[in-house]
Parts: sequence; C-alpha cells; structure tokens
Amino acid sequence: GDLDVSLPSSRVREVADVNAAFESMSAGLRESLAQQAALEQERRFFIGAVVHDLRTPLFSLRGYLEGMEMGLADTPEKQQRYIATAQEKATALDRLVNDLFDFTRLEYLGRPPEKERIDLTDLLQKLVDSARPQAETLDLNLDFEAGAAACYVDADPHLIARVVENLLDNALRYTPAGGSIRVACGRDGSGAWFRVADTGPGIPPADLPHLFSPLYRGETSRNRRTGGTGLGLTIAQRIMRAHGGDLRAENAAGSGAMFTASLPAT
Repeated sequence: GDLDVSLPSSRVREVADVNAAFESMSAGLRESLAQQAALEQERRFFIGAVVHDLRTPLFSLRGYLEGMEMGLADTPEKQQRYIATAQEKATALDRLVNDLFDFTRLEYLGRPPEKERIDLTDLLQKLVDSARPQAETLDLNLDFEAGAAACYVDADPHLIARVVENLLDNALRYTPAGGSIRVACGRDGSGAWFRVADTGPGIPPADLPHLFSPLYRGETSRNRRTGGTGLGLTIAQRIMRAHGGDLRAENAAGSGAMFTASLPAT
C-alpha cells in the first residue's frame, strides 16, 4: 500500500526500463485511489442529499394525512386544502423519484439510448401543445417556431421528450405572468438544434458555470424549496451528450434564460 517507494536508479537499460514502468504504475495507482476516494465522497454526499429531498415532502404528506385522520380538517374548505396539499406533496415525491431513476440510469448503468428516426419538429410541436393549457392558466404566451428544413434525428424519443419537458417546466414555473416562452428548432450544418427561451429573471452569471453540476442549488429553478432535486438540468445535459449532442445555457440578449440543445442530424 505504500506507493511512495522509489527504486534506485541504474545505468543498465533493462533495469532503468523496469524502474520507469514501476514509477508509472505507482502514479497510476495513486491517481486511481484518488478518483475512488472522490467518487466515494460524492456518493455519500449524493445519498445524503437524496435522503433530505425525499424526507421533506414525505414528512409534510404524512402530517396532512394524519391531520385528516385525527379530524383536524373539520370543514369542507379545510378538507379540500388538506387534500390539495397532500396531492402536491405526492406529485413532488413522484418528480423526485423519476429524477433519481433517470440520473442513476445515465450515471451508473451506462445504458445507451434506444434510438430511432424521429421528426424533431413533430415531437416539439406535440410537447408544446400539451404544455399550452398550463401556460394559458399562468397567463403566459407559449410559441413554437419551426425551421424551414425538416429536422430528422436518430434519437430516443422518450429521452428527448424528457429534456424538452424539463426545460418547459422550468420556463413555466419561473416566467412571471404576462411573459412569454419561445420554443424553436432548426438545422445548422450537419446538425439539428432546438431551443427554449423565456422572459423570466434569467440566470445569475455566477451560477452559469455550475448550472449542470449534480445537486447544484444556486440557480432558483433548482432550489429545494421548489421541490426539485437539483438533477433536472444535469439529466437533460447528459441525455443530450449520450446522443452525441450537448445542452448549453445562457442569458438571452433582452432578458430571461435560453437553453439550446444540439443533435447530430440524420
């Protein structure tokens, strides 16, 4: 276990080669042990954060259910409020579990995407249409702009939909009433791209370099108070990279955040 042992130098070429190989092996082992220690520390931090995130909505859910069982909700208004809160916490738990499952699948299982030829324009149109009622409820304008050229890509439609839904969810939750969300797609050379931009408060410059780090809490849309795990954007970027593309974030020229995903085009 002592990797700092050094062999004496020698003018014999064969012995010198053995010494060099021994030193290289020791350096490789030191690097491997350091990586293992870092991974173990990250694993412990990850488990602790997961336990905290799951415990918070579960504690609230159990409290409201026990309150109903004890008869604290003694009026129809209180009962309705208790049920609505319990449903909200159950939805938060469902989101947490889905995020953790996707993160584990991408980070540790290494399963490749199940690709098929899809029309990116058609997929985005369906996802925007499904989110439009929620946008109208929040007094937000949700637009979709497709490029003139067809956007066919080889991708896993469920994973790509996961990325788009995550970006739309962030935009819908953090764009003030009266604002707008713009979804667009197009071709760029040998690749295809899609973008989700909003007129919200934007991303603090200090948070941009860390935005896709697992469990990062600086950016408002990934704060625990909103029910997120801090994994949504991490999962989205890793999905895009698993497809040979990428996901980047920036602040729009006027105001608001803008996320752009790229994919190799068919």
